[in-house]
Amino acid sequence: MKTLKEVPIGETVTVKKLHGEGAVKRRIMDMGLTKGTKVYVRKVAPLGDPLELTVRGYELSLRKADAEMIEVE
Repeated sequence: MKTLKEVPIGETVTVKKLHGEGAVKRRIMDMGLTKGTKVYVRKVAPLGDPLELTVRGYELSLRKADAEMIEVE
């Protein structure tokens, strides 16, 4: 299982599955990270958190704790 947290900068991946429960999972889905969505990892902050992603044509900053709940391929 590969998570979004492990994806190197400059790579595009597809969301395979969301882990987590309740409000956390709903918040991730509300940001546009749903099954089948293409995600491009643009860059990582200097201290490693957060990640900057391109999702559905917009820029999204996501904490590593949240990125760990997103399974990708």
